[in-house]
Amino acid sequence: MRNQSQTSQSRGLSRRSLLLSAAASMAVAACDVPAIGPLNTGPAADPSQPVPVALMLPGGGGNEERETLARNLENAARLAVADLQGVEIDLRIYQTGGSAERAAAMAARAINDGAQIIVGPLFADSARAVGPVAAQAGVNVLSFSNNPDVAGGNVFLLGPMFEPTATRLLTYAASQDKGRVMILSEQNEAGEIGARSMQRAADRTGASIVASESYEFSQRGIVDSLPRISSAAQSSGAQSIFLTASSAGALPLLAELLPENGISPSSFQFMGLTRWDIPPATLQLSGLQGGWFALPDPTLTSQFESRYRAAYGSTPNAVAALAYDGIAAVGALASRGGNAPFSAASITQGSGFAGVTGVFRLRADGSNERGLAIAEIRDQRVNVLSPAPRSFAGGGS
Repeated sequence: MRNQSQTSQSRGLSRRSLLLSAAASMAVAACDVPAIGPLNTGPAADPSQPVPVALMLPGGGGNEERETLARNLENAARLAVADLQGVEIDLRIYQTGGSAERAAAMAARAINDGAQIIVGPLFADSARAVGPVAAQAGVNVLSFSNNPDVAGGNVFLLGPMFEPTATRLLTYAASQDKGRVMILSEQNEAGEIGARSMQRAADRTGASIVASESYEFSQRGIVDSLPRISSAAQSSGAQSIFLTASSAGALPLLAELLPENGISPSSFQFMGLTRWDIPPATLQLSGLQGGWFALPDPTLTSQFESRYRAAYGSTPNAVAALAYDGIAAVGALASRGGNAPFSAASITQGSGFAGVTGVFRLRADGSNERGLAIAEIRDQRVNVLSPAPRSFAGGGS
């Protein structure tokens, strides 16, 4: 039973989180992306000169949050440039202000300036706008977005994606005899993307989806749907409940209310599609104790954060590592030489790249796969159950 302070903390986080839900949904908003032709070979490189690389950031528009994100991304990218050996990068910064229209204009400017590859932008609508502009010049884009609907053609995503995360969790659940799963998702674009990703991932694992329930994305909607959700969980034979909700959305409220309605961690294995260690206050929610989630290699992540703090005096935002990874991939490709080092074939080579938080590889459809660990929340701390792989077995797809 929760004590009064735990209940007050949970409810406080719940109310604050629901107020932030609009921002959380924007990060993965889904839209169709226009076809932009076949994968290109990329521009030719001059091995005697530094490689001109465009880094597209969300700053320059006066929004404090976006300015902070831009600084974090640029700082991490410069750490990566300093770490490269045997290749020089001419890093050129282009601020989009978080605007798709401005992002397209900055992409055109970057290409006119000679950029051989674009790293960024962050937001999905900006990536969608940049893709066709870069495609006309035969330039590939490594976007920080995680929205699968902007991937493809010449746009490759660096952001953590739902389907590989779901595959990792469902594979582990099946191996632990907890592979009969009920999906619980919110009725918005983020929830729908997450639920579809879980369904597709289940087809490639030993897990099975035995039920799927959703709730209106509001506090009242969650409360009203609880009897239906509880009934489905009990009657379906589910062993696990797989939630799409994030800490910035409905997760804290669900963690409080599900156990009060017959769906407790003692009866079902809770699993999360999002990071349950961000923010750290999420780890204190009593309803999530024993829950599983996936995360990048914690040891490597800690090393990166320590280096960043030593260099810049602050802890990096979680997205900062994506900029390091993008520049690291560019450096690895450039060091191999050849007439077209940034071709789609090179970008999607199966062995992938060594990222600052673990291995990752880019796929021909523009999505990505990352080496992820499986962690459990135990005594309000992160406990790794299955470590992240340090390399990929077999080729990519």
